[in-house]
Amino acid sequence: MNTAVARPWNAKELERSALQQALREEARAMVPRLRERATRTASLHHLPEESMQEMIDAGFFRILQPARHGGYELDPKDFFDVQITLAEGCMSTAWVLGVVAIHNWQLGLFDERAQRDVWGTNEDTLISSSYMPVGKVTRVEGGYRLSGHWSFSSGSEHCDWAFLGAMIPPGEAGGAADYRTFLVPRGEYLIESNWDVSGLEGTGSNDIIVEDAFVPEYRTHRAMDGFNCASPGNAVNTNPLFRLPFGQIFVRAVCSSSIGALQGALDSFISINRDRVGLNDAKRAALDPGAQEAAAEASRVIDECKTIMYRNFGLMQTAAAAGEVPAIEERVKMRYDAALVAPKCAEAVNKLLIHSGAQSIYRNHPINRAWLDINAGRTHVANNAGKFGRNWGSCLFGFEGEDTFL
Repeated sequence: MNTAVARPWNAKELERSALQQALREEARAMVPRLRERATRTASLHHLPEESMQEMIDAGFFRILQPARHGGYELDPKDFFDVQITLAEGCMSTAWVLGVVAIHNWQLGLFDERAQRDVWGTNEDTLISSSYMPVGKVTRVEGGYRLSGHWSFSSGSEHCDWAFLGAMIPPGEAGGAADYRTFLVPRGEYLIESNWDVSGLEGTGSNDIIVEDAFVPEYRTHRAMDGFNCASPGNAVNTNPLFRLPFGQIFVRAVCSSSIGALQGALDSFISINRDRVGLNDAKRAALDPGAQEAAAEASRVIDECKTIMYRNFGLMQTAAAAGEVPAIEERVKMRYDAALVAPKCAEAVNKLLIHSGAQSIYRNHPINRAWLDINAGRTHVANNAGKFGRNWGSCLFGFEGEDTFL
């Protein structure tokens, strides 16, 4: 549970550029501490309280939060720079930040009453999620009855609310089902602590169980509103930030930490292998052409993934500032770009591991930790590049795309 905290700075007294710089510097300062805690974080199966509290104190969860509720309303680049940096020390920590902080942005799309319910007494209140459409929904007066069992709710033990996915049955014969995110308070769901995995162990992505909870209409968010960039929250949160496509924002939360984890692995690879001598040939590992190529490939992937992400967010922000919605074809391509990040990082870290010698199979080896975490993140459905590549390919041939999570 969260309580109000004092910031290391007063955001209201800082110019925008100074706040952006302060957040980046605070993230950089945290990296050594997160690296020291990485093994303990994995063994706990959730984030240590001090890691979570440091991120709250630093204001990282407020970067994309509405200003009306204490947020900073900065740019996506500001947020993802912080997430990527933290992942250099611990990808599990960065993953939780990414997913949970994006919820603060999404809550800004909800009806203002829902925003007050969550932040009315504590603007540091956090929300976990599981968007899997497994909920069972019944229409009732004023809202819905919701039941279900959801998996993969990252950071759930640190949060007081949950976003849960479900399909509302058609209101009439032949109608279409309506996918929505339901906002449910902690007192109306149970957390099943069953997170026992290989990779991203520290994310605490436990199951959420709801039995017949009432959810008011205003505590739901229609996926189509997020798709059309026209949500109820836009009535009060007028910054173009809140008119970016929901699908484009969320998917970056579950792929971008791989970039930082790969950077951390590359730094370790260079440091460890600069003077390491192979046992078989008594030659310096740094002179191995394979090791040199692996380092170069990792560096290229990091640069490529960042550059494409920043370009795409720039295009979306330009459109939002002009009151426009990016073309569907652009969004399909951007969705594919995001899905490629984790596979590219996984391939690069695999090469680093192979050229680090047998010592890299030990769990306390820094490249082993990055290898486990990046490959675990690669399995997220949003990082299934094949599916989204086929969708983009069909658009290139002039067919209509099948994905609406754009």
